[in-house]
Amino acid sequence: MDAPSTHATLLARLREGDDPVAWRDFCDQYGELISGFARRWNFQPADRDDVVQEVLSRLSQSMPSFVYDSSRGTFRGYLKTIASNIIRDKLRQKQARGSVQPMDTRAEALESDDSIDVAWEQEWRHYHMRRAMMCLESEFNESDRLAFERYAIEGQDVKQVAQELGMSLDQVYQAKSRIVKRLSAIIEMQVAEEG
Repeated sequence: MDAPSTHATLLARLREGDDPVAWRDFCDQYGELISGFARRWNFQPADRDDVVQEVLSRLSQSMPSFVYDSSRGTFRGYLKTIASNIIRDKLRQKQARGSVQPMDTRAEALESDDSIDVAWEQEWRHYHMRRAMMCLESEFNESDRLAFERYAIEGQDVKQVAQELGMSLDQVYQAKSRIVKRLSAIIEMQVAEEG
């Protein structure tokens, strides 16, 4: 039998009751994901913070009876449902106040399960990439990280990147290869921890 993942352990701590450290850990781990999802629907920073707080509030209400069963679906799917429902509610409230046009494309897109799934999946991938990138600071030197960011992420010309950083073309290619391999391993570990 597999040992419980860090993710499952965190969910168990949340379910047990008043554990402020567990909620802080959860917010540290998932707050950016939820906020990024709200950003995709053009929410301003204060509104994104409200979405995160409402998700945490709804989760705190449901956690005492929550039982994580991976055979019934993923926790990230459950989290997506809560977040998208809150965003729908907020868009409807804005429409009722006249803050957004009744035919606002954000609200229309949010009514489509495909749009929600695509937006959540994109944000989930970006979220894991951002988390993985933070790990690289202690594992790779600054030149390698800059070469990777400029060449692999920003799409700058490899010759220009090499020249600006005082590296050979081969060093830029090697930095990219090593970092991509490491990022893949980190993201795979993050996903495995989520259960």
